[in-house]
Amino acid sequence: MKALLLSAGLGTRLRPVTNNIPKCLVPINGKPLLEYWLENLSKAGIEEFLINTSYLAEQVEEFINKSTYKNQVTLVFEDKLLNTGGTVLNNKDFFKDEPFMLVHADNLSFCDFGDFINSHRNRPKNCEITMMLFKSDNPSSCGIVELDSKNIVQNFYEKVKNPPSNLANGAVYICEPSVIDFIQELNKKDVDFSNDVLPAFMGKINTFLNDTYHRDIGTVESYALAQTEILNIVRD
Repeated sequence: MKALLLSAGLGTRLRPVTNNIPKCLVPINGKPLLEYWLENLSKAGIEEFLINTSYLAEQVEEFINKSTYKNQVTLVFEDKLLNTGGTVLNNKDFFKDEPFMLVHADNLSFCDFGDFINSHRNRPKNCEITMMLFKSDNPSSCGIVELDSKNIVQNFYEKVKNPPSNLANGAVYICEPSVIDFIQELNKKDVDFSNDVLPAFMGKINTFLNDTYHRDIGTVESYALAQTEILNIVRD
C-alpha cells in the first residue's frame, strides 16, 4: 500500500510558529512532524510515499533529501493548492488502481497502523473508505460521526454545537480506487474531501478507532499540548 501525505498547507492558524517553517516540519519533541508519519507508516509496511508541497517547499525537499526515506518518497509541488481531492486526482497514476492511505500530515498520530490497514482489508463488503476516528476532548470543533452497529458511518456533523458523540474524524483514511473514480466524475479540480466526497459515501465508510493518541497540530495551543503529551506516549 502507498500513502499520500498532505503537507502543502500554509499553517496560518499555527502562526507565528509557521512564519518560517512549513507546518509539516514543525518539531515535536525535537523531531519534525512529517518524520513521525514516515517512521510510523514505514513500520506498518508502507513502502512508497507521495508528499505534496507548496508553502516553503524547498525546506520539505531538503528534509526529504537528507532523510533515510529519500528513496521511498515522491515529492510533487503545487503552485496553486488543489485541495485534498484535487491532489488525489492529480496524482492518480501514482496509486496504480490500488487501495491507498490518505493522510493529513498536520496531525500527530500514534496507533497500530498495521491494525488500521487490516481493518480496511477486513471491512464490510459495501465499504470503500476506512476512516480513522479518535475521541475528541472538544467535539464541537471537529467533524463528528454517527455510526451503526457495524461501526459504519451513517451521519457526519462538521463543527456543530452539541454533536451526538465525541467520535471525531481523524482525517486519516484508506481509500479504494473507486474513490478516485468518483472524484474524477465530479469534473472539478478543487475537490474538498469532507464536503465533496465523504457525503457521497455515507453508509460506505468503515471506521477504525485510534485509542492510542491523535491530535490535530492546527493551533499554537494544540501544538503546545502535543509537546508535553508526546512524552507520555510509549513507542516501540
